[in-house]
Amino acid sequence: MLTAITYELLLFAAIGLAIGGVDDLAVDAIWLWRTAHRRLTVYRRHPRATVATLPPPMQPGRFAIFVPAWAEGAVIGPMLRAALARIDHRDYRIYVGTYPNDPATRAEVAAVAAADPRVREVCGTRAGPTTKAECLNRLWRRMAADEAAEARPFKAIVLHDAEDVVHPDALAVFDRLIERFDLVQLPVLPLIDRGARLVSGHYADEFVEAHGRQLVVREALGAGMPSAGVGCAIGRAALGRMAEAGGDAPFDERSLTEDYEIGLRLGAAGGRGILVRIAGRGGGIVATRAYFPATLDTAVRQKTRWLTGIALAGWDRLGWAGGWAELWMRLRDRRAILAAAVTAVAYAAGLLVIATALAGVAVPLDPVMAALLGFNAATFLWRIAMRATMVGRVYGWREGLWSIARLVPANIIAIASAWRAVRAYLTVREGPPAWDKTTHVFPADPPPCG
Repeated sequence: MLTAITYELLLFAAIGLAIGGVDDLAVDAIWLWRTAHRRLTVYRRHPRATVATLPPPMQPGRFAIFVPAWAEGAVIGPMLRAALARIDHRDYRIYVGTYPNDPATRAEVAAVAAADPRVREVCGTRAGPTTKAECLNRLWRRMAADEAAEARPFKAIVLHDAEDVVHPDALAVFDRLIERFDLVQLPVLPLIDRGARLVSGHYADEFVEAHGRQLVVREALGAGMPSAGVGCAIGRAALGRMAEAGGDAPFDERSLTEDYEIGLRLGAAGGRGILVRIAGRGGGIVATRAYFPATLDTAVRQKTRWLTGIALAGWDRLGWAGGWAELWMRLRDRRAILAAAVTAVAYAAGLLVIATALAGVAVPLDPVMAALLGFNAATFLWRIAMRATMVGRVYGWREGLWSIARLVPANIIAIASAWRAVRAYLTVREGPPAWDKTTHVFPADPPPCG
């Protein structure tokens, strides 16, 4: 009986992993082809662009930076001061959304705003936390009121979180490229907590692949470009169209992942998005850096929100509109729950294989099972090599090796997050969801983001 159960679980996991492996190999093939094509054609005729070689914007403009802040008293002050000291652009304003029942955050913002008029606090009338989207919509309306009062529009809106280390050249990149695109996304490079390398570091592994490979493929296929919610600029006209459609609310307050959805909604409306990897004036790529959760509990809480908003609620809210490329990318976004279930079954089957072997009973391996296991082993080794190589190129070879050790903790976080996401989705309460955020940390000595 145990042998039969083990075989069925092993077969289920093997088939699921094989399907996921084929999906990932297809993305890898497109990315490798595009990378090779550009190196052999485009970059032989034209040198890679850098911030120093970017042509000046046709019409320089000012930027509104939106920073929603609930219970961010520990980080918002240092973040704002660092941003004001680092940003190399002559015309911008930072709008910070606060709440009347959050005096610590308000005091920090007020202290910075008193010293620098480029910072504007926008305190709501409702007690926090509301949703992040509600806070962003409040900032939008204040920005629009300032435009009317000053008779001077903003060129684009830049999204950041209260713990972000903003790159000095970010607005220079946005100023030029937002003239050609409706959404410009910079890579996100998580900072790694050396004291919690396995948990905090797995964010680095995943963002390196997401912003170094997956979004590149989305762009190449013409699929919608989801915003990461930080380090991205949205054109004023494009966001204005979203606001008109939403009743002066460009961000949907019923969403847990309003940043992800705004990018897909822009794409569905015909807007163009781009991920930009470009070298800054000081070397290294222009990117946003931040510390992500460093404990299992906080990582699971954060990823539960992502999975609920993207993989579950996103199915209901955004549906399956678009061509084959858009449908494929949305399927990849929403497969995370099933992938976590397959991974959990694979671990269970592995433990049962060991248990039956210790009992002196071998699980039968017919030709189909042997072929599946062989294919999955090959794709697993390929996936490890791809991830270690990509992480090593950005963070150094040591972190590339650490990315291999982080595979198991990453899988545990994914399985736990998927379980909590399904539970949360099935027991969702009426009304807009609460802003379930984690405690943030801002580096004492912000890195150069290169």
